[in-house]
Amino acid sequence: MINKNQIYLYVSWLASIIATLGSLYFSEIRGFIPCEFCWYQRILMYPLVLILGIGTFQNDFSVKKFVLPMALIGWFISFYHYLLQKVPGLAEIKPCANGVPCSAQYINWFGFITIPFLALMAFSIIIVLMFLLKKPSESMSK
Repeated sequence: MINKNQIYLYVSWLASIIATLGSLYFSEIRGFIPCEFCWYQRILMYPLVLILGIGTFQNDFSVKKFVLPMALIGWFISFYHYLLQKVPGLAEIKPCANGVPCSAQYINWFGFITIPFLALMAFSIIIVLMFLLKKPSESMSK
C-alpha cells in the first residue's frame, strides 16, 4: 500500500525532473545562455533528481536531510534572482562580469513568469513536500 511519504517523495522527484528538463530545454533547444545565478540554481537542482530518485525507489525517507538544505539554498538563490529581474534598480547592485546579465528575462509569461520564477516554484514544491515528509515511525503512529 502506498503511503503519503511515498507520494511526497515521488512528487518531489517529479518536480526536480521537470525543472531539470525545463532548464535543459531553455539552454539546449531554445539556445538561451544561462547567467551566473542560473548556473547556481542548476548546481543545486540537478543532483536532486538523483537523490530523490534513489529515495523514491528505495523508500528511503532519510533523503530529506540532504534534499532540504539544497532546496532551501536553491530557493533563496531563485528568489534573489527573480528580484533582480523584477525590482527596478536592484540589478545594478551586482552586474555580471561577463556573459548574460542576471537581470535579463528570456521569457516573461503573463508578466511575471520568468525562468527564475519557474525554478523558485520547483524548489518551493520540493521544500513543502520535504517538510510534510515524516519519519516512518511518525507516520505509522497517526
